[in-house]
Amino acid sequence: MIVASFIFCLLFFVFIGLLSSMKAQKNNSDYLLAGNSVPAWLVALSAVSTNNSGFMFIGQIGFTYQFGLSSIWLMIGWITGDFLASMLIHKKIRTKSEENNILSFGGVIANWYGENHKTIRVVVGLITIVFLGTYAGAQFKAGSKALHVLFGWDYSTGAIIGAVIVFLYCMAGGIRASIWTDAAQSFVMIGAMFILFVYALAEIGGFQDFYQALKTATPTYMNWFPEDVGARGWYGPIMFVFGWFMAGFGVTGQPHVMIRFMTLDDAENMKKMRFYYYTWFISFYILAIGAGLAARCLIPAESFDPELALPMLSKTLLPDVLVGLMLAGIFAATMSTADSQILSCSAALTRDLLPPKWVSYLITKLGTVIVTIGALIIALYGPESVFQLVLISWSFLASAFSPILVLYAFKVRINKRTLLTMMTLSVAVCLYWRNSPYADVVYEVAPGVVTGLVVFFIMDKLGFNKLARLIDDKN
Repeated sequence: MIVASFIFCLLFFVFIGLLSSMKAQKNNSDYLLAGNSVPAWLVALSAVSTNNSGFMFIGQIGFTYQFGLSSIWLMIGWITGDFLASMLIHKKIRTKSEENNILSFGGVIANWYGENHKTIRVVVGLITIVFLGTYAGAQFKAGSKALHVLFGWDYSTGAIIGAVIVFLYCMAGGIRASIWTDAAQSFVMIGAMFILFVYALAEIGGFQDFYQALKTATPTYMNWFPEDVGARGWYGPIMFVFGWFMAGFGVTGQPHVMIRFMTLDDAENMKKMRFYYYTWFISFYILAIGAGLAARCLIPAESFDPELALPMLSKTLLPDVLVGLMLAGIFAATMSTADSQILSCSAALTRDLLPPKWVSYLITKLGTVIVTIGALIIALYGPESVFQLVLISWSFLASAFSPILVLYAFKVRINKRTLLTMMTLSVAVCLYWRNSPYADVVYEVAPGVVTGLVVFFIMDKLGFNKLARLIDDKN
């Protein structure tokens, strides 16, 4: 029964993806941006489903299981930062993409003022392919972990199944198939998480018993901040929350999420889209944290991978048909992000790296094949932790691109040399910070983004930005 309900849900997603091909047009604009024709509610469900991926089902719940109540700051910081980014940047990106007829995230950065710097497009395209491809691999790995727990299948099996399904409907309908399936997957995701939390709460005995069980988990489990953060004095908690706030703001540097807003049918519908998006986002995040805390109450803290907490809890509590639904929810989360990332990488490969004369509808689809294979290889042979793979990819992309879009939003023009310097040093500081003693206190997006902004203001103050901008204009 578990396998039957799981397969039914997967076939349902494939059917929706293939159905979208009936509306697809055989051109790059439709394949990569759905012709800028997607209604607000669909953009919202797709974007939030893409944002809340295997990271939420596997990584976030595993983090909550391990560290307790302090994981709430990931939610508060992340959503607040995401909201600020939405108010500041999203509408402008949608407008610019239409004005300049841009089909890729790299094109937005390189062509914001109509300059179309080829070097910038290539660099942004390479960064996108490397880190977003890694991110997609993490999604396939998240799905494989769930299948391993519930069926005992080899880790590679789930990754291969996820890659094949995503490949099929992406090839059939491009980003429209991705968006349609994201919307369906979002309902399965939140429904599965809600059902699991209700079952867990009933098993524990209600909210009061739930709270008492959490208090006795470990001496520090219900502390507001992780132990090493609180031990650093007053600044530790502030920097901890600020780090996750910047992580949420870093959504502006995620090509697979931002491309969703570029598909919106009208930039003036961004406010409506925002309402749907944050209603879903907040609800799902609360349920994810609740499920992680409930898992700690019901599953002993033995020496096992915390990222397996959710599938283990499902197997313990739910009837078979609902276990299949939960597994489908996990797979839906991973696929809704992986498909977006694969298509964004395909756009980067074909629109940003290849000469324009080589680009065609067929070549774009070939790019999808290459990227899918690359992401699958990462899933099969990359590091084990989904949480760490996602955070690494998210932080590098945010550090490289978010400072640039912040300045663009304030109508600041950046020349090619300054922009390349900003990206290089931001990523370098992000990498250094990740391996520093402060990595557990402040998520590396914060120093990465701040570095990019500081580099710009220093170069501008010293005249390098203005001088190089004149050279760019002559070229």
